[in-house]
Amino acid sequence: MKCSIFIAPSADGYIADEQGGLKYLETSLKTLSKKEEESELTKHFNSSFANYIKTVDCMIMGRKLMEVLSRFDLSEEDWPYKNIKIIVLSKHLKTLPDNLKKRVEIYRGSIINLIDNLEKEGFLHAYIDGGKTITSFLNEKLINEITITQAPILLGAGVALFGKIKDEIFLENAQATVFPNNFIEIKYTLKYK
Repeated sequence: MKCSIFIAPSADGYIADEQGGLKYLETSLKTLSKKEEESELTKHFNSSFANYIKTVDCMIMGRKLMEVLSRFDLSEEDWPYKNIKIIVLSKHLKTLPDNLKKRVEIYRGSIINLIDNLEKEGFLHAYIDGGKTITSFLNEKLINEITITQAPILLGAGVALFGKIKDEIFLENAQATVFPNNFIEIKYTLKYK
């Protein structure tokens, strides 16, 4: 089963500020000086993410990311994941927020077993999201591809994109897109030691 990441950290590698918020992305986008640049970036983000989501049939995220999504309280029309199966990894979560009960399910076991079960069910491509979840999948050598859209801002602290990695992981086959407002999207395949 293919597992991949699609994420937008700060230039110094944080996926959320110290309070777990994503305000840095809004701030970075507001630094645009021209409307055409803003619409070009928004169009590309929407197109790039929409094209990516079309390739996945399930998503695996951590509890903290699920809590952020719950706070957004998105309507059906604004829900970016459409009908893909979404699994939240949590050892301690007992119930889901009301606004996500019909959209996600909780999983408490090992990620190796989860991937095996998803493959048996016929799933082909999992979108992995959330800092600790991404690190767990990397340490199990399960991630095949990563797309990082780097925001042109230094936060200095916050939630790191990657936690402690057990072994070196080589990033190969880089493809990059640079935008007029200094956002950079880089896509890699991964090669494990």
